[in-house]
Amino acid sequence: MKSVLAVDDSVSMRRMLAAALRGAGYEVVESCDGADALEKMRERQFDVVLTDQNMPRMDGLELTRQLRADARYSQVPVLILTTESSPEVKQAGRAAGATGWLLKPFDPEALVATLRRVAPH
Repeated sequence: MKSVLAVDDSVSMRRMLAAALRGAGYEVVESCDGADALEKMRERQFDVVLTDQNMPRMDGLELTRQLRADARYSQVPVLILTTESSPEVKQAGRAAGATGWLLKPFDPEALVATLRRVAPH
């Protein structure tokens, strides 16, 4: 079973992500922001990281940069989930090393299809 770290400062968004992903057979660990995510990632390895862009303490771009600098996570897919869709914001995500970009509100089927593309079962 593939493991996903779902990082979002919104409890309701984390719950929606977890429900959609668990229903598709993924193991999901929830995290409230980038700093919390890094702590969880020190304890275990994840197959995919799904992160919000705008969060307190550490945003999704900084989390992505730090993951790309860590040998254990340099190749792990990182998907940024956000309400922002401007070309500048997407370019910042690519520059940080994000694998892909998903818009909120998300379609659960599209989310699962994207995860299956970047991290096949």
